[in-house]
Amino acid sequence: MTSTPGTTAVPLPGTNAPAARYTGPRLRYLVLVLLAFGTFVNYLDRINLTVGATHIQAEFGISDAAWGIALSAFGWTYALMQVPGGLVMDRFGVTWVGRVCSWAWVVATFLTATVSGFLPLLALRLLLGVAEAPAFPMASTATSYWFPVRERGLATASFDMTSKLSNAIGVPLVAVVVATWGWRAAFIATGALSVVYAVAFWVIYRNPDRHPRLTPVEAQYIAEGGAQQSETQVSQPSPMSYLVRQRKLWAIALTLAAYNYTFFLYLTWLPTYLEREMGLDVKGSGLYSAIPWLVGTVTAVLIGGVAIDRLIRDGRDPSRVRKTFLAVGLLLGMAVIGATTATTAAVAVVWISVSLGGVCIASAVIWSLPGLIAPPGAVGRVSSMMAFVGNLSSIAAPMVTGFVVQATGSFTWAFVTAGGVVGLGLLSALVMLGRIEQLPAAGAQA
Repeated sequence: MTSTPGTTAVPLPGTNAPAARYTGPRLRYLVLVLLAFGTFVNYLDRINLTVGATHIQAEFGISDAAWGIALSAFGWTYALMQVPGGLVMDRFGVTWVGRVCSWAWVVATFLTATVSGFLPLLALRLLLGVAEAPAFPMASTATSYWFPVRERGLATASFDMTSKLSNAIGVPLVAVVVATWGWRAAFIATGALSVVYAVAFWVIYRNPDRHPRLTPVEAQYIAEGGAQQSETQVSQPSPMSYLVRQRKLWAIALTLAAYNYTFFLYLTWLPTYLEREMGLDVKGSGLYSAIPWLVGTVTAVLIGGVAIDRLIRDGRDPSRVRKTFLAVGLLLGMAVIGATTATTAAVAVVWISVSLGGVCIASAVIWSLPGLIAPPGAVGRVSSMMAFVGNLSSIAAPMVTGFVVQATGSFTWAFVTAGGVVGLGLLSALVMLGRIEQLPAAGAQA
């Protein structure tokens, strides 16, 4: 393969031949910063309810079981809209789906600051779930368009890690806002950040084949490196009826479900757990909660991104590398069970940090898989189908935890359940996934 000025030869996708360093333009990294910022803001919008839980429950007289329903409501519409969202994204593209949805979640966030009871709060969480449903499939799809295969690990880890960074940074900051100005002020502050992202996305994002600032040099590098074709370049993407028969899709969907269960347990209940069982106040729980999220941010980028890309560039088999890191991450995720033995906040945070650090490694791998296994033009469909199944557990985790805590008076069995679910995800990855490689288009099998 020949190279043009500013580029280097790129190995064929799926090979383990070492590749030389690229030295040309890097518009794709501006796009990646935009996607990562979107994920960061997206998750800030979600943690407001978690951090303000004690205050909101007290103001509206909401029980633990009802609060679990409120926390899970976001996940109902978030999961329900995944498959339709994927079809819409493959039809109309990342650009317009991202524009419309980012403004919709601005509205939902600002309106939440005005609610006067449980039912309006529930309704706005449902709306937020609709608005933010395409966020991760959109980022995964855009990354598959903009990045060659050998850079996909770091690219995926970068937008994935900001969902953890938003908790590491956002939880203590939102806790300070809630403690100082009240829980409504937190929704106003994150709503303002959402406006910044919505404007930035409208101005900056286009697919590679439509971006006026993408140079021919970088476009060639992206295409030759195995990037997926965008929806405007594929006339007949594989239908959903074909995709749902693929074992690989179900394997990654079930593995995401296992990750999501633990992730949403921590996202929705961790501050409450530290306040109730470890005796911390709202500021203290916010600071302690930030530690596991910071660990998850670091492991997602350095291990789930940099380390994987480095091993693949050095000639290791890409499928084996990704599957190994996926399995190790899920195994570490089962450390949540160890938190049941903790008697101090510090010990609890150590166990939870190991668990969250592990599943964040797995998450960085999982979200790279749709762009690696999807047939041409079907990344949105594969991402959304994976997200639909995976996010059923984002509904279950807050609700199950709420009912378990109310029934038992502690988080012990909630943590044991989470460890068991992660174990099932590990089994799915090891038994069902097989080799990580692109599926043939519908009708293309020999």
